[in-house]
Amino acid sequence: MTTMDVPSDEPIPRAKAAPPVVAPALKWVTLALMTTSSVASLRAAPTMAVYGLACVFLYIVPAIVFLLPTALVSAELASGWNGGVYRWVSEGLSKPLGFLAVWCQFAMTIFYYPSLLAYVASTIAYVIDPSLASNGLYTAIVIMVLYWTGVWVSSRGTKAVAGLSSWGLVIGTLIPGTILVVLGLVFLGQGNGSAAPMGAANLFPQWKGIASLVLIVNNFLSYSGMEMNAVHVSSLKNPATEYPKSMFLAMGLVMLIFILPALAISWVVPSDRLSLTAGVMQAFHAFFSYFHVGWLTPIAAVMLVAAALGGMLTWLAGPSKGLLMISREEGYLPPFLQRLNKNGVQQNILVTQGIVTTAIALMYALIPNVSSAYWIFSVITTQVYLIVYLLMFAAAIRLRRTQPDHPRGYRAPALTLLCGVGLVASLAALAIGFVPSSQFGSNSVWAYIMLIGGGLLMLGLVIPGLFLAFRKPSWCNPASAADEGGAG
Repeated sequence: MTTMDVPSDEPIPRAKAAPPVVAPALKWVTLALMTTSSVASLRAAPTMAVYGLACVFLYIVPAIVFLLPTALVSAELASGWNGGVYRWVSEGLSKPLGFLAVWCQFAMTIFYYPSLLAYVASTIAYVIDPSLASNGLYTAIVIMVLYWTGVWVSSRGTKAVAGLSSWGLVIGTLIPGTILVVLGLVFLGQGNGSAAPMGAANLFPQWKGIASLVLIVNNFLSYSGMEMNAVHVSSLKNPATEYPKSMFLAMGLVMLIFILPALAISWVVPSDRLSLTAGVMQAFHAFFSYFHVGWLTPIAAVMLVAAALGGMLTWLAGPSKGLLMISREEGYLPPFLQRLNKNGVQQNILVTQGIVTTAIALMYALIPNVSSAYWIFSVITTQVYLIVYLLMFAAAIRLRRTQPDHPRGYRAPALTLLCGVGLVASLAALAIGFVPSSQFGSNSVWAYIMLIGGGLLMLGLVIPGLFLAFRKPSWCNPASAADEGGAG
């Protein structure tokens, strides 16, 4: 990566001039679009549509206190240390904490996939029978069928799904989102009233106790993923100036994609009838019915489903592969979970994850309100992922202090302040995640706390702690890890 290893007192060999200076392969606008595609989604729109015009405020606040620190801090870390969050935390704090970070990246998908597939199930319901969107048994069946189908496809080592992710932003987000907003503007332009009040007094959420702000916790997960594209910072011509521009453009695009469709949904679907899983399709159905083009509803559903499934298949093997490689290097997982099938895929990890996902899916059949189940799993997902960011911010502060002269392609301005804001925001999100929102209904507050706290402790701390406590030297397989890294 650097030329620091070339002795300065030796003549520069002729071969040195052979490799020409290659122009940067990545422009800052391209990086901004890549980041937007990996972060933005319509899935979270119904969650914030409940708040009407106040969703603008509820999206901007986490963008400032969480999205911006995450993007800039991860850029510095990625430009100085390759290997992702495991390397950053291992170098800055310790290897066991590095394992905890990469484990939480993987573990959050255990709850992420059920909530994503619950959204897919409710979207499919609008093609078959809209009443199924609130049916827990139907939702559970769809989650299990789609997840295990995804495991089967991934275990075959197919690369056919790679194209789906590149088109996902266009097919499942930009086109449906633009249609939703345009129809909403035409709807209002024809003199129809908005289902949610749009006056200046509605810019901020009404204070009804701390529960009125609980939904903001979901926005932290909505903005997660910015750190993944930070690995491309060294491909920019001038990282110090171009990366911030790229991140600010991506932030603007992401917020537009999040805010405008949420507003469009709030214009046509009253908050008391809004489903957190089916809200996007509720809005499409209402708009298409109003404009007498109801036949477009199934088409919109297919577009949303195709993009969501493409994203699921793309992500299914990613975090687990990272966990596999680190575990082979350091012996964090038992040999059974390190085995690959004939296609070189970590099938045992995927199957084990699938068993847990199946158990979670069955909870949709047991919890009467599908929106409540969706919200619970979304919060647990956020809580587990926030551990990654707490470790990342802490590692960044320590690395700036202990390795100030380590080469970095980009140095974040006011790093300590950025990390401090990010730490406080992450801790606040963790705390607020234990406060039940209105989506939880009139159920016991303590039952909610036990569900969220139990999921966080078991998935985010107890299980990785057990792996570390019982690890054996024989679990290390560095040669295989090197082979995997080379193959990747």
